[in-house]
Amino acid sequence: MIRFFNGRILTLKNGFDIIENGEVWTDGDRITYVGGVKEGIGHIRFEREIDLNGNLLMPAFKNAHTHSAMTFGRSFSDDMPLQEWLYNKIFPLEALLTGDDIYKLSKIAFAEYLTSGISACFDMYYFPENMAKSSVDTGFRTVMCGAVNNFKESVPLLEEYYNKYNDYDELISYRLGFHAEYTTDEGIMRDISRLAEKYQAPVFMHSSETMEETQECIHKYNKTPTELFEKLGLFNYGGGAFHSVWICDEDLDIYKRHGVYAVINSGSNCKLASGVAPVEMMINKGVNIALGTDGPASNNGLDMFREMYLTCVLQKIKNKDASSTDANEILKAATVGSARCMGLDDCDCIDVGKKADLTVVDLSRPSMQPIHNITKNLVYSGSKDCIKLTMVNGKVLYENGSFTTLDIEKVYSEADEVVKRITGM
Repeated sequence: MIRFFNGRILTLKNGFDIIENGEVWTDGDRITYVGGVKEGIGHIRFEREIDLNGNLLMPAFKNAHTHSAMTFGRSFSDDMPLQEWLYNKIFPLEALLTGDDIYKLSKIAFAEYLTSGISACFDMYYFPENMAKSSVDTGFRTVMCGAVNNFKESVPLLEEYYNKYNDYDELISYRLGFHAEYTTDEGIMRDISRLAEKYQAPVFMHSSETMEETQECIHKYNKTPTELFEKLGLFNYGGGAFHSVWICDEDLDIYKRHGVYAVINSGSNCKLASGVAPVEMMINKGVNIALGTDGPASNNGLDMFREMYLTCVLQKIKNKDASSTDANEILKAATVGSARCMGLDDCDCIDVGKKADLTVVDLSRPSMQPIHNITKNLVYSGSKDCIKLTMVNGKVLYENGSFTTLDIEKVYSEADEVVKRITGM
């Protein structure tokens, strides 16, 4: 058992209230106690007791959309439009990647997630066996998402992965998905819809990321991507749409009707000039919201603090209203919302019986002082610099700048070898 004590506890179970001078106990991968100081515990033998010294213990963030192994492309092709970046720079390098490369490249992303207080990612990429092994070896939690398109993978393979990786390891799960409408023929999407019906499972995809993508879909099908997906039955059991930038009221009605998550990726959308998702409109309509960083080749950081800040302040500019989009709603999206989007309902908050996916925020950092409103500070002035500890599944994987399961210099060295080989540089 591990005991966190003498700290502030943000459970996010039923709002944003903070338990002062609280403590949390974990036993194995589960939380066993949440509350105030507990008396008469001298007989209990804790494996470790962590004095929070007044700092904040909260649910770890969940990264609801990323491509972890794309660390190979970080700053390799910046300051380019999306289609040129994707087709001329990224796709040619991806064609050279092996499964072993995915194993090595993903570990850089895991390290960065941990330093940002992130305990789980929703990863859409290839070579799932290598991704899963890298995640398990690190002790990191990964939900993998199908990436079927006209060029890679297939619907039978998607079904095989779905069955295999939902029974692989407690840290690994798998969701049905495909890359996007513009890379996937209608016949393939129909087959995925039948698969979703067979398993009564949600489906996830990139959607409405750019204006051009959305306009071309309307020209081809006389429907927006969202309307097309609904017609094909892809949202019959919910799911999520990564980016969700160029969407209208009718699209959001579909999201609301089917419980579809709008997964917001503000950093990537800004960098690639894709646009600003209408998050305030989504919140007002009661649409489910989650946050993701997108991949390290397009963002380029994997920093949930930056995503929260950008998501909030961009709405104020978009709506010309400084009161637009309460920061607490975005904090909730990055934790509770993202967890539920990913199917990690047992990791969404701090409560007895929930998974012990936790992070400690150092409230003594200059950016967190003075303490007027902790939750607003997390969004508006918090940073990765504030993360002291990240726990995944009851194990401390990152603490005070050090990793417990990663030989970080070896991780960097092996990744460098991969990059040199595929770039020829």
